[in-house]
Amino acid sequence: MNAGRPGVDAETIRRIEQATGRLATKSVARMDDELPWFRELPADQRSWVSLVVQAGLQSFVDWLRSPDDVLRLTGEVFAAAPQAMARSVNLQQTVELVRTAIAVTEDNLPGLAGPTDEPIVREQLLRFTRDIAFAAARVYAGAAENRGSWDRRLEALVIDKLVSGSLVGDPLPSQLAALGWHDAGPIAAIAGSAPDGAPDAALAEVHARTRRLGLDAMAGVHADRLVVVVGGSAEPLDLARRLLPVFGPGPVVAGPPAKDVSAAGSVTQAALSGLRAAPAWPTAPRPVSADALVPERVLAGDPDARSQLLETVYRPLVEAGDVLVETVAAFLDAGGALEATARALFVHANTVRYRLRRVAEVCGETPTEARGALALRMALILGRLETYS
Repeated sequence: MNAGRPGVDAETIRRIEQATGRLATKSVARMDDELPWFRELPADQRSWVSLVVQAGLQSFVDWLRSPDDVLRLTGEVFAAAPQAMARSVNLQQTVELVRTAIAVTEDNLPGLAGPTDEPIVREQLLRFTRDIAFAAARVYAGAAENRGSWDRRLEALVIDKLVSGSLVGDPLPSQLAALGWHDAGPIAAIAGSAPDGAPDAALAEVHARTRRLGLDAMAGVHADRLVVVVGGSAEPLDLARRLLPVFGPGPVVAGPPAKDVSAAGSVTQAALSGLRAAPAWPTAPRPVSADALVPERVLAGDPDARSQLLETVYRPLVEAGDVLVETVAAFLDAGGALEATARALFVHANTVRYRLRRVAEVCGETPTEARGALALRMALILGRLETYS
């Protein structure tokens, strides 16, 4: 008596059904022997695989009985596992699992199907395998689409918090961890104008370029600004040069380097502060670092830039001794003239030169350069105001 697929005896189908549990166990055992990555899966994920194998074998039995119910039966195979499995086991690995389970089933067919049924069952098994492959592709395509949509929303949320400053000083946020930023290493933040066209195109280009560099990235367009935060780059300015084509015209500012993702908020705010202040330095290089724009940022009202100038320029000078403070102040008041400074201090011009070199060594700003003189002048003003306030 035949039931289901033409030529497949009902007794053969019954024997296959009774053997599904045993075949699933053998399949998982072979996976453990032959697939190194499978052995490394956590116990819960291995149990998901076992459920999928059992569901697949049962669906094959039902498929033999119901020739016209292909889509539902093959689709039910992967319903046995949670969606999270698609994140833990990739499509290529799923193909390996299916191939192993099919090979085990084929090896055991002689004892399950009679000589007449065996060739027919093998043929039907191959056809069923083809439909399982299509079902797996649908599952992974759907998972990728959902994951991509979820990631884009989460990325936009994190960038919004970084731009608003609500993450400054916070530890590693769970949102960043969910985006795979558990061990991102150094963090860089870059801000500039958004290019013309659809924002999605600009963001896709950012991700394409950073992937080619082997870096993780988040990006967002806020009003007319494009903000990019990258993990794994210790040289923000160099990275900004590589990403220049993704920005629109105008200044592009790289925040200071940060050792880890906990500082993502502060370096993003520094980059944005630099972008707001950049018009005050029309001849600034492109890209430019936020640190190079500290004087303009101070004038624009950035309290962090004010603190930075005091901590990195004024206080090191004061701690190095009054003579350096006196010398740089006299040099600036003399309009950068060495001889006039030497006369004002009653020292030789070479002594002034030596002291000015020491100033550069102590605080990193060179008095004989225009930008260095500007930073030193502002640092002295801020320091005096702080001292006498």
